[in-house]
Amino acid sequence: MAPLLGPVLGIESSCDETAAAVLDRDGRILAEAVFTQVAEHTRFGGVVPEIAARAHLQRLGGLVSQVMGEAGVTPRDLGGVAATAGPGLIGGLVVGASYGKGLALGAGLPFLGVNHLEAHALTARLPGLFEAPPAYPYLLLLVSGGHCQCVAVEGLGRYRRLGTTLDDAVGEAFDKTAKLLGLPWPGGAHLERLAGTGDARALRLPRPLLGRAGCDFSFSGLKTAVAHAVAKGEARREDIAASFQASVAAVLADRARHAHAMLPGATALVLAGGVAANQTLRSALADATPLPLLAPPLRLCTDNAVMVAWAGLERLRAGQTDPMGLAPRPRWPLGELSPPP
Repeated sequence: MAPLLGPVLGIESSCDETAAAVLDRDGRILAEAVFTQVAEHTRFGGVVPEIAARAHLQRLGGLVSQVMGEAGVTPRDLGGVAATAGPGLIGGLVVGASYGKGLALGAGLPFLGVNHLEAHALTARLPGLFEAPPAYPYLLLLVSGGHCQCVAVEGLGRYRRLGTTLDDAVGEAFDKTAKLLGLPWPGGAHLERLAGTGDARALRLPRPLLGRAGCDFSFSGLKTAVAHAVAKGEARREDIAASFQASVAAVLADRARHAHAMLPGATALVLAGGVAANQTLRSALADATPLPLLAPPLRLCTDNAVMVAWAGLERLRAGQTDPMGLAPRPRWPLGELSPPP
């Protein structure tokens, strides 16, 4: 294990959150800040890459200065700089990685280009979140607007994908269903609130791949069924929302059971991603397997810089760094953790 000389700065800019955080050498959070770009994208009904990149460029420097000030450190006090290098929107990745490289180069610090998915996978190991961090191997269920996959986390840099979505990510399905129901973007939280007033048994919706072997997901057929139900007026909006949410919960629970069968030695089921905020899904997953369900606080489930700094710190401890020539990657599967220069 390589010794750390000081705290680690983390930078996140892969989509529509601009974030920075500082962790001390033991992984304790010294400062964190997130600027959410929802207001910039709401009128377009989704994230516009060019607007997101421009917002990152405008906000990142101020956020880094803010967290460094709150943590009481200067660049030369740091032990390293970690920035998300993929996957994500290339404009935002370039902004964050370039800023991180410049800061590291100017202060003579090691740089780490962090895989966003690996950062999610390692968040549950952050000191202080749980009574004890999960021991390897454990299962990760990553559910967000851009990702839906089940991963066996076997060690630092060792990830085996057990299943992924064949079409829409689960967060995308929530947003599209919310739009069909006339709810604002981003729709996940609005749909959950509406579903809370509805009857999940009022409408029979499909539960794609339920009971099938493996851990793959599919949500496009469910979304199409919702579209037909809305067009035909088959049920009240709140009943459609509740029925949709119940179908997703049943599918995720089923896939989690299959994942546990594929990794019987797993020590925990870790839930991450923006959709992890949904309480119905959390309840279904808590009962799906005998494994403890570890769901970090919401601010650490969604895109954030704490997870990036922590992944960088874990890699620094293992003696890993990245060259300044590292190129951000809009697509970067966990199985390809060494990005091309």
